[in-house]
Amino acid sequence: MSSIDAEALYRTLVEQIRAAYGASLAAEDGAVLAGVYSGGAWLAERLAKDLNAPHYGVVNVALHRDDYAKKGLHSQASPTSLPFDVNGRRIVLVDDVLSTGRTVRAAINELYDYGRPASIDLAVLADRGGREMPIAARFTGGSVDVPAGEDLVLARQNGDTFAFTTEPRAQ
Repeated sequence: MSSIDAEALYRTLVEQIRAAYGASLAAEDGAVLAGVYSGGAWLAERLAKDLNAPHYGVVNVALHRDDYAKKGLHSQASPTSLPFDVNGRRIVLVDDVLSTGRTVRAAINELYDYGRPASIDLAVLADRGGREMPIAARFTGGSVDVPAGEDLVLARQNGDTFAFTTEPRAQ
């Protein structure tokens, strides 16, 4: 597999969001960022800093996953934490990798447990294709090719930079 430059994808993603939302992410009553635990939460944290957003939320999808009975709860997962009212808000839902769309569906269900947003835009660092649900990202760092038997995994490096690795898919 060729190298995937996560930092280049990040720069593309942040510029797309900045162009669409401008200063509204910095306004206390403007659009808000919510990252899917864990890679999406890391991205939302960095996006909040780079886009001057006053805060960001973290969404844990574990209880809404359609494979919950098989996988259960991840022992390291933090609970959903949304330091803003979901009702009537424009939410930018952030995740690291978009593939089947099932994690995004679970994240949307989790957000609705907290209220009814005005809108939800999806922002992903990498789109690897393979949709099983009608879900598309409004903001995408880029499309990547990864073999079907491998997972694309985001890792934090040196505090605030990102890198992708691939791992054999767990059976």
